[in-house]
Formats: sequence, C-alpha cells, structure tokens
Amino acid sequence: MVGIENFKGKIIHSSDYRSGEKYKDKKVLIIGSGNSGMEIAFDLSNYESHTSIVVRSPIHVLTREMVYTAMLLLKYLPISLVDTVIAKYANFKFGNLAELGIPQPEEGPFSIKISKGRSPVIDVGAIDKIKLGLIKVLPGISEIKEHTVMFDNGDEHQFDAIIFATGYKNIATKWLKDYSSIFREDGTLINWKGESGLYCAGFSKRGIAGISMDAIAIVNDIKTVRGDKI
Repeated sequence: MVGIENFKGKIIHSSDYRSGEKYKDKKVLIIGSGNSGMEIAFDLSNYESHTSIVVRSPIHVLTREMVYTAMLLLKYLPISLVDTVIAKYANFKFGNLAELGIPQPEEGPFSIKISKGRSPVIDVGAIDKIKLGLIKVLPGISEIKEHTVMFDNGDEHQFDAIIFATGYKNIATKWLKDYSSIFREDGTLINWKGESGLYCAGFSKRGIAGISMDAIAIVNDIKTVRGDKI
C-alpha cells in the first residue's frame, strides 16, 4: 500500500486487536470490510472512538437469522432461488446499503461464496452505527502519509491508528508434518481427504454449507473404510 511506511501513528493487524478501550477519542481507520473489520468497527464505536472503515469491494451483509434461514432453504431449494429470497430479505432489513457507501455484488450471497470464496458479512450492529453516523464508510485508499490518508474520491483524513482487517492465512502447513496430500504450500486446499486418515472440514471456502458438506463426506468415507455404520 502506497506510503504505509510513512505513517507515524499506530498500525496493527486485526489478529492483534483486543479491545477498543485504548482507542477512546482516537481517530481509527479500519482497512477491510469483512466480518473482522465490521466487528472491530462496531467495538471501537462502542468505546467512542472516531471510527472509519474502508469499503472498496462490493459485499453482502446478512444477519445470523438470515444465514440460518438460508441453510434450511438450501436443503429444499436451488441456490439461485435462495440467493434471491435472502437478498430481498436483507434489502428489507437494511435498506439500500449502496446509499451508505456499501455496494453489493451482482452475484448472490451464497453463489459468490462457492464461486469466489467470499463470505457474507454477518452484521453485529455495525450497520445501525453507520446509519447513525458513528461509523464512517470511506472508499479505497490512494496514499498513506505521515498523519493522514488520501482516498480515491480525493478526500484526505487524519488518523491516529490504522487497523488492517484483511483476512487470515491457513497455518495448518506449519504444524502438520506431512500435508502434501491435502494442502498446497500456500495453505490452499487440494482435497478434503488426505492420507493416513487425515480429513479436512471447513477449508474449502464455502462457508457453513461447505463445512456441512465436508462433514457428511468425511462420515460417509469413514463408514466405507470401516464397513459399518456410525
């Protein structure tokens, strides 16, 4: 990111974030609008920090209830229809998020999870804070300076801290002695079934539905190997 080495304020990754208490009255910028970023923004605003979050790419925002409903519907309906139902449900709940600076993808929330591995954001209260002006939504960053950040729309804002909520990497390859049958060097999944009884559930980037599918496949495979019922 252009100029990040020049910033004089505090810079941390979301994995090192513990509480918004130390950021009270501070101007904090969160880079990354996934689940971690939105949860941190919500927490910071609860501690009265001046919170801003960068939303660069289109995202789907759902509630836990919407995801639960979708998991039930997916047992009986095609994913395209479930996408349509849940997207309308979300629009009814939150309104047009694009008006708040949060564009939505053309592809549905569950189809995009399968095709691109992008999970919907589960709202914990951040959207209400954004509507109230307690969390500011900003576009992509063009340059970071010593005390300020320049944005793609030409605006420049001052910040005391920057928090990178840009995701996590799979570190299974660091503690598995032999992962060649199941993971690539970069930690991406090759297959849910490895060698010597090694299985993986939840690494396929297909969300909750993917975890369920992996678990069922694993149980069925174990049944076949054992030749009995579990």
